[in-house]
Amino acid sequence: MKFKVLLYLSLYASLLQAQQPLQVRELEKERLAIVAGIEETNRLLRENTRTTSNALNRLNLLIQTINSRKKIILLLNQEISSIDKDINTKEMQIKALEKDIEMKKQQYAASLRKMYLNKKNQNNMMFILSSQNFSQSFHRIMYLRAYSEWQKKQAEEIIDKQNTINQEKTLLLSNRSDKLKLLNDRQSEEKQLSKEEESRKAEIKTLERNKKALQEDLIKKQRQATALNRQLEKFISEEVTKSNKAVVSNSGENRTAEVKGGYAMTESERTLSSTFAGNKGKLPFPLKGNYKIVGYFGVHQHKELSKIVVNNNGIDIETTSGNEARAVFDGVVSRIFTLPGYNNSIIIRHGNYLTLYSNIDQVYVKQGDKVNTGQTLGKIYTDKDKGNSTLLHFEIWKEQTKLDPMAWIK
Repeated sequence: MKFKVLLYLSLYASLLQAQQPLQVRELEKERLAIVAGIEETNRLLRENTRTTSNALNRLNLLIQTINSRKKIILLLNQEISSIDKDINTKEMQIKALEKDIEMKKQQYAASLRKMYLNKKNQNNMMFILSSQNFSQSFHRIMYLRAYSEWQKKQAEEIIDKQNTINQEKTLLLSNRSDKLKLLNDRQSEEKQLSKEEESRKAEIKTLERNKKALQEDLIKKQRQATALNRQLEKFISEEVTKSNKAVVSNSGENRTAEVKGGYAMTESERTLSSTFAGNKGKLPFPLKGNYKIVGYFGVHQHKELSKIVVNNNGIDIETTSGNEARAVFDGVVSRIFTLPGYNNSIIIRHGNYLTLYSNIDQVYVKQGDKVNTGQTLGKIYTDKDKGNSTLLHFEIWKEQTKLDPMAWIK
């Protein structure tokens, strides 16, 4: 019964030992990824000096940092909890091994006493020679050999278990050291979080004091967004009309619309459209390098600022100066145009889907160009009047319907 209990404890401990380091490694990997994300956000905050126009974006970046910091503290707590479980398991394992080794030592000592008494009474040779026949003599030889092997095995098991205990104690010390480091990391993260919370409050106070200027800036941006929307709808409408008039394309392919009043596509465009749709949630990001999303799709009441409502037809991506916009999928450059507040805008058609890349400084493509996934389209504009803000505005449309880019990109 005792052997079964010890075997169960050993197997249970081995299973936990295999799971917990893996769990800790996964938690650590996730935590380090978030730390890297915070560093990217802080780099963007350092690069963009505070202005009224970019204050809301700066606040959004700061809020993202605070949320990430809270996530790190949560992960640290999970890592500490996992190591605590591992420590408890090792302590149980060591106790079970020590109990088992003590029992083996007692058995071994008893066998040595018995052997000493036997030797005192008669030696092994006399024990064999005193046999009544050859068969008994053979069995006595085999018994002495087996007894000798058992003693040797018992001694080896005691040494092995002692080594195992020493190894487990070393691992236990290592785990306690890891736990102490994580506790120090948590304390450091909590202090940093406290500082960031103070910075957030200061940013909000500044924005509240300059609410009038902020609201004027938001109204101006909304007018620019409305103008962009109207221009885009106008271009889409023109292309729909043009595609429906040209029943047969220049390549001789028939054109048909997916829906009544929609964009009439050729067979190759229908295939492209279907492939684009099939990649929903898998499209690459419209730029590479460091970035943070500071404006999300739809109408939003700002969480931190009362009476501040933001309406966005796409997403706004803050990035580093000199970064470039990239095509999220194969397609054809449909239009390139300029509007106040958005500089150059590029529309790429993917069948009856469209992607829009706005606030481009230098354009690398021209209307009619075929582009591939990941191809650079242009350098994103850095606005020195807005604290060196480098912001890409990105939208996705199907026919004349705006879609949330976050549901489409990775």
